[in-house]
Amino acid sequence: MTPNEIARVQEYLRRSFSNERIIIDQPSRPGAPVEVRIAEEFIGTLYRDDEEGEVSYTLNVSILEEDLRPAVETMSGRRR
Repeated sequence: MTPNEIARVQEYLRRSFSNERIIIDQPSRPGAPVEVRIAEEFIGTLYRDDEEGEVSYTLNVSILEEDLRPAVETMSGRRR
């Protein structure tokens, strides 16, 4: 992805999620994944797809099990 594309997608994400702390890092080498973070916290990778001249971007968000809180028991006994 070009620096211009990265800046445009970053601005879109910041506006869409009302969060100025979203940062898209320029890859350190060509072909390396484009990483997305909120402040210092890595949240996922961004991919560019060019299919028949139509460009789209996919944000793959990674959520680690260790970062989740335990499931909460409801009154019916089921976890949610």
